[in-house]
Amino acid sequence: MKIAYTMASKRGDTDLLLFGVAEQLVAAGLRPVGTVQINTERDPDLPCDMDVKILPEGPSLRISQSLGREAKGCRLDPAALENAVGLAERALEAGGDCLIVNKFGKHEAEGRGFRALIGEALARDIPVLVGLNALNEAAFMDFVGELAEEIAPDQDALLAWLRTSLAARWQDRREQEALVVA
Repeated sequence: MKIAYTMASKRGDTDLLLFGVAEQLVAAGLRPVGTVQINTERDPDLPCDMDVKILPEGPSLRISQSLGREAKGCRLDPAALENAVGLAERALEAGGDCLIVNKFGKHEAEGRGFRALIGEALARDIPVLVGLNALNEAAFMDFVGELAEEIAPDQDALLAWLRTSLAARWQDRREQEALVVA
């Protein structure tokens, strides 16, 4: 099982990083599945809109709700997140080379969101790359134990990890096919 996570220090940097990784994978002819987050800045006094793109081809979904200028609560729209999870599950069923999850967030920490999909990908020996923030790091570590490898928040480092993980997966698949043929 191959699972890695990355955490960038500045707000929004992990989103941009994973988006770039997904674009590179698609350009290389691979099929990443999952989600990447695209933030749309709004009025400087308001938080950004949060959208996720379902990999590899879309659609993009708004996962934030506008709660008003004075709101302090969580802006995540749980129904939109679960819709994104369902679309990502269908993409995984259609076949994917790796799973990218833009963030292991509060919902995943509580056992919902992308948590089951991460487990499904790992059970299928599909490499998983997860964006993480310090707020949910302890819950993520409880979930994955010592399986996860931290990768520096650098596109080349993440792509190198994926290349290695995918090569190992394809080699295992060739070995399994050889056993069936023999």
